[in-house]
Amino acid sequence: MNDYNSIYDFEKHNKETFWLNASKSIDWITPPKIAIDDSNAPFSRWFPDGKMNSCYNAVDRHVLAGRGKQTAIQYESPITGQSFSLTYLEMQKQTAKFAGMLVEQGLKKGDRVIIYMPMITEAVISMLGCARIGVVHSVVFGGFAAAELAKRIDDCKPKLIISASCGHEPTRLVQYKPLLDKAIQQSKFKPSKCVIYQRNALKVTLKNKRDIEWHEAIDHATPAEPVALSANDPLYILYTSGTTGQPKGVVRDNGGHAVALCWSMSNIYDVKMGEVFWAASDIGWVVGHSYIVYGPLFAGCTSILFEGKPVGTPDAGAFWRVVEKNKVKTLFTAPTAFRAIKRSDPEGSFIKQHDISSLDYLFLAGERADPDTIKWAQGQLSVPVVDHWWQTETGWSICANPMGLEQLPIKLGSPSVPMPGFHVEILDDNGDLVADNTLGSIVIKLPLPPSCLSTIWGANNVFLEKYLKRFPGYYETGDAGYKDEDGYVYIMARTDDVINVAGHRLSTGQIEEIISGHPDVAECAVIGIADELKGQIPIGFICLYPNRKLSGAKICEEIIHLVSDNIGRISAFKKVIIIDRLPKTRSGKIVRATMVKIANQQHWVMPATIEDPSVLEEISSALKEQLFLE
Repeated sequence: MNDYNSIYDFEKHNKETFWLNASKSIDWITPPKIAIDDSNAPFSRWFPDGKMNSCYNAVDRHVLAGRGKQTAIQYESPITGQSFSLTYLEMQKQTAKFAGMLVEQGLKKGDRVIIYMPMITEAVISMLGCARIGVVHSVVFGGFAAAELAKRIDDCKPKLIISASCGHEPTRLVQYKPLLDKAIQQSKFKPSKCVIYQRNALKVTLKNKRDIEWHEAIDHATPAEPVALSANDPLYILYTSGTTGQPKGVVRDNGGHAVALCWSMSNIYDVKMGEVFWAASDIGWVVGHSYIVYGPLFAGCTSILFEGKPVGTPDAGAFWRVVEKNKVKTLFTAPTAFRAIKRSDPEGSFIKQHDISSLDYLFLAGERADPDTIKWAQGQLSVPVVDHWWQTETGWSICANPMGLEQLPIKLGSPSVPMPGFHVEILDDNGDLVADNTLGSIVIKLPLPPSCLSTIWGANNVFLEKYLKRFPGYYETGDAGYKDEDGYVYIMARTDDVINVAGHRLSTGQIEEIISGHPDVAECAVIGIADELKGQIPIGFICLYPNRKLSGAKICEEIIHLVSDNIGRISAFKKVIIIDRLPKTRSGKIVRATMVKIANQQHWVMPATIEDPSVLEEISSALKEQLFLE
């Protein structure tokens, strides 16, 4: 039984047997006899009678199996020019020292540590070192504004914060220490200590009695052994990168997390022990947690830790140099990265300069992958390009094409089919199932599979209200889309981005897909704005390739005709605005909700996660010039 349909159906009808079998992929101190305890639904517990340790599974067991000399983490930084590796044996020694330091600082199981660091190996060591003794880590994206860091300090109340003197961006140095100091000054809760890693590019002054230099804290610490933890003990808290409001701390457990990620590494990504896996993301996001740190190391792979960008460090060949040098088998990144590469190097000239024959797959996630980008990547790389869909809350793929099981047909615009444990349905606003190919709210039938959030830190009520209240018996994903007659899922927009034009429900994602098919469009975004007559109407924002042959006005005219021809006049799509850049968060998501507020002339607040605030100011000016004054 190794085909997708058989395995998916088996899990659906034999949940206990399926997940107990899957649990054998990790090492247990006390192996579980129960897969799921659903007696306190909707708060499910996976492997409740099992005991294990995540750091041991990521590091020690590979050393004990005689593979200590294998590279665990390969660090590549085109910004600093550094490249080096850490073996599993070196990782074992360093995580044990870090854990020992935590013990000497008075931390114990259940205490929290915030990790506010750039993409350096010390950040990975910090995460695993916390996991080694049951201290709950909360990684905050490096360079987050002080106010946002302060919110997270007050919410999870860390005894200790791990940080660095600075982070590197292609054109600037981000000084972390002033941001950290300001955040602690603003927060009501005050951590007792901060451990600061001094980078070569910037040495900072440490505060007496509070700050300790990394090496001074760790070098002489007594190594700590992994401790036995319940599978249900929290491993980490990761705050959702929402653009406004109070961040929500997603809680991930130890046991279910390890089992699900191990299953995904072999069955979805088709990587095996000793092979090289690269998730080109950041440890501050869920992709970095699951597939830079934990997933690859659980599976005994070599994981690439990349401090750079797809373009500008120094050019659009950055990815291909890393793939060639390290013989990467599976690359996982965001569609935004490939749109940036395509825009900078539309002919793929950098790809042709490198031997990337080791690459078997490209996986895309983090936002909707438009068919045009997928087709470009397929043509340039000549490997399967796999769109897959998941969330911070789930920790791994809700829908994917399971390359390690069976390569299913790839349908452009779809992240393929649900993975075992994710029983996906499409509901209308009344909570009723809709017909195939009908747009609705995408939900997952409870219980959620292993590795999904167990709750929101310190706020069970928020967990219930945000995810479980609207559709009883289901987890509400917040995404809108449909299933086709083959069971393939299509993610068309966030629920808030489905617009109602004179009674017709339209997906902004569907319109974006049409626009991105124009040969001169590098990137695009569509939002719905208020209209007195029709309720809402869509407007489009486009970024163009520099070598276009048509005028901007002619391109806009062609795009309006394209949308009308493909959707019909009911779309009421009549306005396209040309801009240089789209406003995105640091994880690559377009801040459509803020764009809508600007377009509707409502009060708006600069999102904390925005990569470049000036882009929203430019959009505000463009809207005033082209929309409000007409």
